[in-house]
Amino acid sequence: MRNPLSDVITEVKPSGIRKFFDIVSEMKDAISLGVGEPDFDTPWHIREEGIYSLERGRTYYTSNSGLKELREEIARYLERKNNLKYDINHEIMITVGGSEAIDIAMRAMINPGDEVIIPQPSYVSYLPCVQLTHGVPVIINLKEEDEFRLTADELRAAITDKTKILVMPFPNNPTGAIMTREDLEEIAKICVEKDIFVISDEIYSELTYGDAKHVSIAEFDGMRERTIVINGFSKAYAMTGWRLGYAAGPELILSQMLKIHQFCIMCAPTTSQYAAVEALKNGDEDVERMTEQYNMRRRFLLEELKSMGIECFEPLGAFYIFPNIKKFGMTSEEFATNLLKEQKLAVVPGTAFGDCGEGFIRISYAYSMEQLKVALERIRAFAKDHGVE
Repeated sequence: MRNPLSDVITEVKPSGIRKFFDIVSEMKDAISLGVGEPDFDTPWHIREEGIYSLERGRTYYTSNSGLKELREEIARYLERKNNLKYDINHEIMITVGGSEAIDIAMRAMINPGDEVIIPQPSYVSYLPCVQLTHGVPVIINLKEEDEFRLTADELRAAITDKTKILVMPFPNNPTGAIMTREDLEEIAKICVEKDIFVISDEIYSELTYGDAKHVSIAEFDGMRERTIVINGFSKAYAMTGWRLGYAAGPELILSQMLKIHQFCIMCAPTTSQYAAVEALKNGDEDVERMTEQYNMRRRFLLEELKSMGIECFEPLGAFYIFPNIKKFGMTSEEFATNLLKEQKLAVVPGTAFGDCGEGFIRISYAYSMEQLKVALERIRAFAKDHGVE
């Protein structure tokens, strides 16, 4: 029988995150700090709006681009947060999570052989999405000494005549790194100069700490017309299972993304869209409350790891920390495997997010303080057993 599989899909590696959690699910008394999912329930008033939409029989398809009311609220949100103005009829579309938006943006823009620059460590979907379009991924290895930010020099060195797209994964999963306004200004100048398009994944935009405030690269001169802004409701509003995201950008690109969405998806879940309208209208206090809790957990983890002698730069975004575990003399995979086996605690090897993640692990603090305290006790015991503390 002929091989029924595509050569491209067989070359795509499965996610490096899942295997540890398959083990955890069958291990008694195991704790996982690996899943990037808020431990908060979706705020009640948002759930109530979803329930109400069902009670009113709102179970029909929406337009392909999503509910008009939701697109209007997204437009208001982007204007008040980032001073970005978009036409709700042609420049905003609702997707099944931010992941669908990433996928269809790349499919709409990449021709075979086009180069796509991906800073790593970063979210696991960017690389396979490029591969599935027959594009060429070009990896920039971000550095701990730069706080895992993308520098202008690194970007210039990666650009060739075939470069078409730059992925901007900030605030960053897995490192928690952010880009300052000054950082982005330099990157934006290069993108305009070299005529490069940007896919800006801003799913963690609401989760920044201290004096850090999220800035979208689309805000800079010449960037709105060459940037697809991707965001959603999973992280900020604790709505992971509702599967809802959105994309905003120039009509030239959005119209083709919508075409792919029409044939593959039809429309995002109707109930989720009504709930998201409520989230944007009345959810600011919920976001602020959850962000305060994340910030408390972030500070706790940093202080505890420091007291153990485990180095970690201070992340100012998302809900992850990315500690350096090189002093243990293990690879990231070995560290995560041994920690799970010896202390029944699951974390993610840094290499799940790119080869330059070697020597690091990702810890999510989207868990309760009670869980984090127990988990840190297990890490402390592990460090002591291996002569690090």
